[in-house]
Amino acid sequence: MLPRRAVAAIHPRLAVVAHDTFMVWLAWTAVSMMRWSLAPNPSPVSLFGPEVWIVIAAQGAIFWWTGLYKGLWRFASLPDLWNIAKAAVLGALVIAMALAIYNRLETVPRTVLVVYPLVLALLLGAPRLLYRYWKDSRLDFVARAPSERVLVLGAGKAGEALVRDLRRENRYAVVGFLDDNAQLRGARVHGVPVLGSIDQLPQLARETAAEMLVIAMPAANKAQMRRAVDLCEATGLPFRTVPRLEDVVAGRSSFNELKEVAIEDLLGREPVRLDWTAIRTRLAGRRVLVTGGGGSIGSELCRQVARLGVESLSVLDQSEYNLYTIEQELRRDYPDLLLNAWLGDCGDAMTCERVFAEARPEVVFHAAAYKHVPLLQGQVREAFRNNVLGTRAVAEAADRHGTDSFVLISTDKAVNPTSIMGACKRVAELFCQNFAQHSRTHFITVRFGNVLDSAGSVVPRFREQIRAGGPVTVTHPEITRYFMTIPEACQLILQAAVLGQGGEIFALDMGEPVKIRDLAEQMIRLAGKHEGSDIAIVYTGLRPGEKLFEELFHPQERYTDTAHAKIFLAQPRSMAWPLLTAQLGKAEAAVREFDQETLRRILEQLLPEFAVTEAAQDNVVTFGPR
Repeated sequence: MLPRRAVAAIHPRLAVVAHDTFMVWLAWTAVSMMRWSLAPNPSPVSLFGPEVWIVIAAQGAIFWWTGLYKGLWRFASLPDLWNIAKAAVLGALVIAMALAIYNRLETVPRTVLVVYPLVLALLLGAPRLLYRYWKDSRLDFVARAPSERVLVLGAGKAGEALVRDLRRENRYAVVGFLDDNAQLRGARVHGVPVLGSIDQLPQLARETAAEMLVIAMPAANKAQMRRAVDLCEATGLPFRTVPRLEDVVAGRSSFNELKEVAIEDLLGREPVRLDWTAIRTRLAGRRVLVTGGGGSIGSELCRQVARLGVESLSVLDQSEYNLYTIEQELRRDYPDLLLNAWLGDCGDAMTCERVFAEARPEVVFHAAAYKHVPLLQGQVREAFRNNVLGTRAVAEAADRHGTDSFVLISTDKAVNPTSIMGACKRVAELFCQNFAQHSRTHFITVRFGNVLDSAGSVVPRFREQIRAGGPVTVTHPEITRYFMTIPEACQLILQAAVLGQGGEIFALDMGEPVKIRDLAEQMIRLAGKHEGSDIAIVYTGLRPGEKLFEELFHPQERYTDTAHAKIFLAQPRSMAWPLLTAQLGKAEAAVREFDQETLRRILEQLLPEFAVTEAAQDNVVTFGPR
């Protein structure tokens, strides 16, 4: 440890300059002495004469010009060696010109100018590589703590980078790679052998006495990741993974960070490819308002919008804490962003008027909504007031103030709605679709299913139940849901906003539905528990308003492809504008009078399919423990 402390006491840049200057002096004098020792009439070599100082000054200027001192020895690699070789050759040329001016090279044999750069490159490169090796291998010549034996799944770029990082840690000793690429079998990566295929994991984990497994496959799809996790679980060993590529690119994780496998990794979808040029062109330099900006979707929309170079971002939310949280985050991460945080209810017409008058938004993302299906089933007034009349208030304010685009964030529960929440969102869709025909503002609706880890959703609820020791509650053995990540949903919302011209309903490709029962079982296993013996799964029966499966399109909504593979266009269903406005007028009066029965009848009159499906909810089947 003493040598490291002594080195650390010296300023790193000063130490590097002193080292390189000494090596220049050593290379020049050594080559000169060697050359003159072979001459018939050797001439004495001056160790500190004017010639030597000219060499040091000329070579030092080249070092500075080539940026040699900017490189870190800790990460010395092939580009650094190339820079050293370039600096040595250029230095020899400059030295030759300087000495030609000084004494016409009378005391310098030409052989010295040829051999000097070779010797200098060796003297500069070797210490750098030795220093990196010393740091990587942690050669402290003291007793080391026992290393945890690690087996890595994946010998690609991520695996190679991971091994380099793990070697810097005393805690880990990588004993081998597993990879399905047959061409890598028997090869070595940083001296670590590729032992076999991933299917051989249980056997090879025993043979290598591995104590931990690391999945280094950030580009793996859902099926590949599930297979790797199943094999890891079969060994009974603890396992970790490296972050997905999209998380690294978005800055949510560092590349070689080891983390526990989350359910998001197993429900992972193919990375979204977006036309960021079109999105940036649409939003850069514009004034943007996000309602419900403190919620799960709204806050992520704020993050995505903030990094696109908007002129200003206004955030409206009625939750003081949520608004405070996203405001602090945005001010920290985007200090140059012109940010306005508004505390208020989007259903309050005066609040909307003040926000639009002062913020003058050109683009509005309306994410504010109540979304908890069972809770809203008995809260018709609040569901209608917030999800329908709140949408109308924001939409009318956008129209009055000449907003260019209004994007309504909707849900798949609005298709053939069986719940109050879904029915209210469907009425909000109808209003925006039909209002688009009477407004200069472009009203666009984006509809999608569940997002992972949103507030109050199934994943955090299961996680909490598992942490508490169970039981995990599932409503029905066959219930399924669509899932996507919050960042993916928000990115596709931005893309749909670019595609829309007004009046459209865009539905996002949600992939394959997931059985909630399978989700619960997988989360129990990921927590290192066993279903049944450690944590039970209890079926509680469908809750009021809940469907067995969700739908993305109504049978009457013929849908077509768009320019983006994951965004579909649904054919909107029109409604007589006088009828819609009249019913909303009655609803507004019913909200003031807290007349929930009238509001329920209005929903049934506007949505005939809701009256039918609502009746079917009266018979709810319950289940006991599995």
